[in-house]
Amino acid sequence: MIDKTLRLGLAMMLGAIAAATCGCAPSAAPSPGVTLAYVAWDSCVAATNVVKAALEQRGFEVRTQAYTGASMYMALAQGDADATVCAWLPSTHAVYYARTHARLANLGPNLSGARIGLVVPQYVTIDAIDELATHAGQFGRRIVGIDPDAGEMGITRKAIRTYRLPLALVEGSAASMAAALESAIERGEWIVVTGWTPHWMWTRWKLKYLADPKGSFGGAEDIDTLARQGLQQDSPGAFALLDGFRWTPAQMQQVMMADRQPHADAEANARAWVRAHPGLVAAWAADGADTSR
Repeated sequence: MIDKTLRLGLAMMLGAIAAATCGCAPSAAPSPGVTLAYVAWDSCVAATNVVKAALEQRGFEVRTQAYTGASMYMALAQGDADATVCAWLPSTHAVYYARTHARLANLGPNLSGARIGLVVPQYVTIDAIDELATHAGQFGRRIVGIDPDAGEMGITRKAIRTYRLPLALVEGSAASMAAALESAIERGEWIVVTGWTPHWMWTRWKLKYLADPKGSFGGAEDIDTLARQGLQQDSPGAFALLDGFRWTPAQMQQVMMADRQPHADAEANARAWVRAHPGLVAAWAADGADTSR
């Protein structure tokens, strides 16, 4: 029986003969597939879908795969995913990055000016984290958080110890946090949540960060693009676009707000945004291909 290698060789030879006989060029090889890892946070979903749409526009087959924060880093380090545009550094994901950075390629920030911290409605009359202790009862003795292994949650747990806060951190998801915030604001109740920027909630409600005099939540954050080792060699075109991908909080906010509309299709919104910004998307690929920058 003819083995697979011989069959493949025969098929390629016959294809070349057929192409030469008819005078036509052989079909171009399909672009390789790319798997983008993400966490189901609104900002991460928006960025991932925009990059997916930009890659697909250039002929790549793109798969997206949701993970928790810790497992996303492990998937990249182990080669189970190709890249992510959702790495919050240097503080939020510091623990995950420290464990895996030797097996990753960091392509730098795709967005600057991000931030994390404890957030309250503007009508709440305290302004700093160290004031939470004396008003714990008004907050129901709880801080409403997101998914348990999110980097922001680990930082919040440390902040609770640092400030000796008599409040429990409630685990949930980004969606459940936003729902709890909405419910409290509708009732005029006091609530404190783990929050971040960019996020659509800043457009929808009047909110404020609580000042952090002990610096538990760090300073300004970047959102970096990470890739598995070997992606540049395996798929240089995809790597170039990922390397060049840069946008602003305001641009991300446009996509996030579109995703908040009734019956929104997040992937369709991303494709529409990419079509509306052809110059920017072209620059991503060009900037990423320019290794001298």
